[in-house]
Amino acid sequence: MRFVNAYLVGYFLLVIGALAALWYGGVLRQVSPMWIAIGLVIAVGLGIMLSVSAGKPDIPRGS
Repeated sequence: MRFVNAYLVGYFLLVIGALAALWYGGVLRQVSPMWIAIGLVIAVGLGIMLSVSAGKPDIPRGS
C-alpha cells in the first residue's frame, strides 16, 4: 500500500504545481472561482481513482 500513497502524494504535487503555474501566468484571474473549485474536485477524484487502481490488492495464497 505504500506505493499507492506515494502515487497519490506525487499526483497532488503535480496538481499544486499546475495550479501555481496557472496562477503565476494570470490564467486563474480570468476563471470564475466556482469553475476552479469544480476543477479541483475533479482533479482530486481522478487522483484518488488513479492511485487506487495503481495499487495491487493483497490476496493471500494457499491455505
